[in-house]
Amino acid sequence: MGPTPDSSGHHFAVHWSGITDRGRIRQNNEDAFLALAVDGHGVHHLGKIGDSSLARSDFIFAVSDGMGGANAGEFASRIAVDRITRLMARRFRTSAQGIDAGFSDILAELFSQIHHDLLRLGSSYEECSGMGATLSLGWLTPGWLYFAHVGDSRIYYLPATGGLQQLTHDHTHVGWQRRTGKINEREARSHPGRVSLQQALGAGYQVMDPHIGAVGMQPGDQLLFCTDGLVDGLWDRRIEEAIRQPEATQVAVPAAKRLVDEARESSRDNLTAIVVELHPPAT
Repeated sequence: MGPTPDSSGHHFAVHWSGITDRGRIRQNNEDAFLALAVDGHGVHHLGKIGDSSLARSDFIFAVSDGMGGANAGEFASRIAVDRITRLMARRFRTSAQGIDAGFSDILAELFSQIHHDLLRLGSSYEECSGMGATLSLGWLTPGWLYFAHVGDSRIYYLPATGGLQQLTHDHTHVGWQRRTGKINEREARSHPGRVSLQQALGAGYQVMDPHIGAVGMQPGDQLLFCTDGLVDGLWDRRIEEAIRQPEATQVAVPAAKRLVDEARESSRDNLTAIVVELHPPAT
């Protein structure tokens, strides 16, 4: 998937911006997001906006949307992103060599552990009953993005050559209908079953089969990680326009904030976005 990665990928400069918002309707925010730098020395939390280089570390970006009664949804998404920090630090130290050969096993193990943690908590505590979360995670390395996903949050790929590609598969029947061409985007957005998940982390789902893949990255490529609240408020075409061609008054606004601010006007859900841009190194 995607072009052959640039041989100088280790020189890429990385810029990111991330934001989560409760939205206009919900009383609490069940979304969470994560941005990490990972190297042989450990894991480092990143700020909401920043710049760095793939010459120094790999990067982990993730969004999660929790579900469950009371505050269980907030707890579930927080557990999902917190577990990534702990588990990836340990796994990276033992797998820093040959990542390209073993990334799918590493990510599958990570998702399985989070899934079982949420199932255990959901069955052990009444207030956590039904607790679960979606999770869309990207592992950015020199020249490649490795990704894993469960649920209906999304990862979009915006190649430097133009266009917008949804990398992840929505784990809903409506998502399958859209992927197979049985319905279009307009029909999918208004379908009454669009939020009925076929699988998630925890939430009583005994079968969890994450969508795992990879895409080669080039200078000028961009990525968007987002929860379904953002998609609820913006059409795909508008997402691409807001990232690639912001209005003059919006150029200085971080890309993730541009998206969330605009989507918030019509979304009925919490909203979260991370936008990642790859650039040639400064000379």
